[in-house]
Amino acid sequence: MKLAIFASGNGSNFQAIAEAVAAGEIEAEITLLFCDKKDAYVVQRARAMSIPVISFAPKDFESKAMYEAEILHLLEEEQIDLVVLAGYMRIIGPTLLEVFSKRMINIHPSLLPEFPGLHGIRDAFLAEVPETGVTIHYVDDGVDTGPIIAQEKVRITSFDTLDSLEKKIHTIEHKLFPSVLAQLIKTQQGESH
Repeated sequence: MKLAIFASGNGSNFQAIAEAVAAGEIEAEITLLFCDKKDAYVVQRARAMSIPVISFAPKDFESKAMYEAEILHLLEEEQIDLVVLAGYMRIIGPTLLEVFSKRMINIHPSLLPEFPGLHGIRDAFLAEVPETGVTIHYVDDGVDTGPIIAQEKVRITSFDTLDSLEKKIHTIEHKLFPSVLAQLIKTQQGESH
C-alpha cells in the first residue's frame, strides 16, 4: 500500500509513522511527503529518512482548485492508495475529496466532535473540561467532522499546564496514529484479497 503523508509543521506525527513503517509495524510504503511550507521542519525529517518531498504553496496557484489539482496529479502519478494528514493545516477541498473519499485520514488533538479546528488542545484546556484526547477520523468536507475511526482519552488534571497537556496529547498521538494506520491497512488489504 502506498501512502502520501501531508504535513505543514514540525512533523512529529510524520516521524512516528515513518519509524513504524521502517520497523515493519505498518505494511505500507511512504511514497512521498507533501508539505505546503517549504521551510517546515517536517521536510528535514523526511529528507533524513530518504523519503521524497514535494512542496509548494497555495499562493503559487491562481485558485485552491488549481493547487489541489496539482496535488491530485502527483498522487495519481504515484498511484497513492491512502492520504494521511499528519498536522496538515489546510482544509481539504472538493478537488481532492472527490477522488480520495474514504481514502484520506486525519489526526486531531481533541475528542471530536468537541473542540474542532486549529486549536483543539488550547480550546479544551481553556474550557476546563476534565478530559480531552486524540481522534483519528476520515476526512470529509467539514472541519474535523468526518467519520471517527479511533479515539483515546487524556485526563486533564489540576496540575496540567497548556504545555504539559500538549506533551500528553503528542505522546498519545505518536502511539495511536501508527497503530490505527497499521490496523486500517491490514483490514483494507484483507478486503482486497
